[in-house]
Amino acid sequence: MQDIEISRERFDHYNPERLTFKSPPGLSKEVVELISNEKGEPEWMLEKRLKGLEIFSKLPTPDWGPDLSSLDINKITFFAKPDAKKNATNWEDVPEDIKRTFERLGIPEAERKALAGVGAQYESQVVYHNIKKELADQGVVFLDMDEGVQQYPEIVRQHFMTTCVPIGLHKFSALHAAAWSGGTFIYVPPNVKVPLPLQAYFRMNAEKMGQFEHTLIVVDKGAEVSYIEGCSAPQYASHSLHAGCVEVHVKEGARARYSSVENWSKNTFNLNTKRAVVDRNGIVEWVNGNMGSCVTMLYPSSVLLGPHARADYLGIAFAGGNQNQDTGSKVYHLAPYTTSTIRAKSISKDGGVTSYRGLVQINKGAVGCKSSVSCDALLIDEKSVSNTFPYMKINENKADVVHEATVGRISAEQLFYLMSRGLTEEKAMQMIVSGFIEPVVRELPLEYAVELNRLVEMEMEGAVG
Repeated sequence: MQDIEISRERFDHYNPERLTFKSPPGLSKEVVELISNEKGEPEWMLEKRLKGLEIFSKLPTPDWGPDLSSLDINKITFFAKPDAKKNATNWEDVPEDIKRTFERLGIPEAERKALAGVGAQYESQVVYHNIKKELADQGVVFLDMDEGVQQYPEIVRQHFMTTCVPIGLHKFSALHAAAWSGGTFIYVPPNVKVPLPLQAYFRMNAEKMGQFEHTLIVVDKGAEVSYIEGCSAPQYASHSLHAGCVEVHVKEGARARYSSVENWSKNTFNLNTKRAVVDRNGIVEWVNGNMGSCVTMLYPSSVLLGPHARADYLGIAFAGGNQNQDTGSKVYHLAPYTTSTIRAKSISKDGGVTSYRGLVQINKGAVGCKSSVSCDALLIDEKSVSNTFPYMKINENKADVVHEATVGRISAEQLFYLMSRGLTEEKAMQMIVSGFIEPVVRELPLEYAVELNRLVEMEMEGAVG
């Protein structure tokens, strides 16, 4: 078996702060107006922001999941502009220290080899964005979200935090509405199929930082797109906050795949919101890998609006010491003959806590719906924890719903067999874990599959003894 050396420097390095602007800590009306003014936004976007701030201040902090009491919003910086050109289309125009960060993460190389377009965000601003000319010539729009607001105001105003993720969906969606910055805007015209994935990478560098990127994807009738997001941040002693938002609008007969590998540092609260609305005969696919953060609360949701719409979710969560990964998926079957599949896997070691928290709702009249939920958990040691909180709300008798859950540990027999073939105990354990996550890895684009495998190997180092 090939021995792969893992350098933690790839994710945990950080640059000295070089910012042209940094808002004071905390979220207030003054900070919200400052962000909007800095971006030169139209009045309707500022109104959305202020509505978000109002709702955020009224809603209580969720108490039904992981403990959020150590997150102090008043110490978080909500907006910081790096000393870099906005939306450079050539990597040579990106400042050297920022460019080196993305080179360590493999982004420029991946763009050259396997991607149709790339965006790279650093702190609150997108510093690089590019799309292949042949796609732009077909009308495919791939911009940073700030530019999307300016260049395509009608499309954005129609879809931004309206029917997909309402501003008041929960406390942290409201916070996001108030403080969002950067992110990705994608529009794929009718019947256009994007042959290679589009990708964005979000990097937090500063201490006590918040990142609130907004991803809005609109896939028009009969069109197809695949989009990948990666996220990371260096390790500090103080807490950071990630509260991004992903909205995917899949029109009639369209198809969208959203893949992400989130590797926030273990001082980061990852309170992300991801949701799709799917029209007749449309398909949305979620592929999620959650590795980092001290706390993750993330439940990609699909609202199946039209007959024969489909949603597939495949996710892996890994929790080590002092980590609580509360993840899962939600599907709302609002129309007849809709289909959903949820496959969730989790790994816990060193006292880490993983929880599957999901919802399947089938409305009255949504006949012929089918839903299958499968949860598999792997415990590496006796002090780790795995929980399952499935919720099924079935209001239609003519529906087919299946749920199964398994929890297991690596057996002595498995380890003995592999060790008898010449592997060390640690390598044998890594191999078993790699086999466990293989269904997720298989669905990721190559460079992200390699990254996820390496992240798991890195987390498994020292698991024996």
